[in-house]
Amino acid sequence: MYYSGLGLDRVVDRRGDSDWIEALLTRATTQVIPLWQDQCLVRNETPLRLPLAQARDILVAAGDRVLLGLEGERAVFAADVSGLERESAVELAGADRMLDVRAMVPTITPDEAGLLAYARGILHWNRNQRFCGACGGPARSCNGGHLRTCQNCGKLLFPRIEPAVIVLVELPGTPRRCLLGRHAASGPNRFSTLAGFVEIGESFEDTVRREVREEAGVTVGAVTYQGSQGWPFPAGVMIGFRAEAVSDAIDVDNVEVVEARWFTAAELRARLADATLGGPYRVDSIGKALIDQWLADTD
Repeated sequence: MYYSGLGLDRVVDRRGDSDWIEALLTRATTQVIPLWQDQCLVRNETPLRLPLAQARDILVAAGDRVLLGLEGERAVFAADVSGLERESAVELAGADRMLDVRAMVPTITPDEAGLLAYARGILHWNRNQRFCGACGGPARSCNGGHLRTCQNCGKLLFPRIEPAVIVLVELPGTPRRCLLGRHAASGPNRFSTLAGFVEIGESFEDTVRREVREEAGVTVGAVTYQGSQGWPFPAGVMIGFRAEAVSDAIDVDNVEVVEARWFTAAELRARLADATLGGPYRVDSIGKALIDQWLADTD
């Protein structure tokens, strides 16, 4: 699963040791990943991970620098150069252009994608958490970039995580069918699994039932956890489920979902093989994993 299972040691127990973190920034083995406004700096189609000797100017120019963790004994930092003009950031890093993490997924490993997405998400949070939400005071970066502290009231500000459920709904009976919806922002033939954010006071299972009912008008009974995926775009985590529909009645909300259908496995395989009908799903999404697993279970 992309963006999950990262092998990096996040060294949570040492983030509060500022002297140790500063010492890491003197080690020749340390590497720095530069980003500009959530975009990766790229050279020859490869995202940059600069050795410390080549990253001195980047660290000076960076608005935020965050310790991502250790790969063995090698420290890896992320540096945000969003304060520079785009062309200046490219030149300073020795890059030739910028790309979003997801655009590079076909050409990089899942572990590389996970590290870059982690860097993107934590820098995004730091860049957008400059002030305290309680009193409006300035917030200072601490703990290697994983905590900000209000300099006025002392409130501790931790990175925000936005949990969302994503679900493949199955209709019991023969032939087995699954529910996919076409979202308002999607193309005319692009159907996908249903998803939505968890609200205050809800369990994940509550959210599955509410979202499916709200978006597609379908009532579901049993809800079964399948897996989860980090989704730092900018701050999500996706919790995947399979759910069982009580009936085949559909009544879309025409707001988020404008069309929904039941698909047999044969119909869905045909769509996945035909670019004019939407084609294959993006490889990095847990939604694809849910569909692939349902197809594997449905012969």
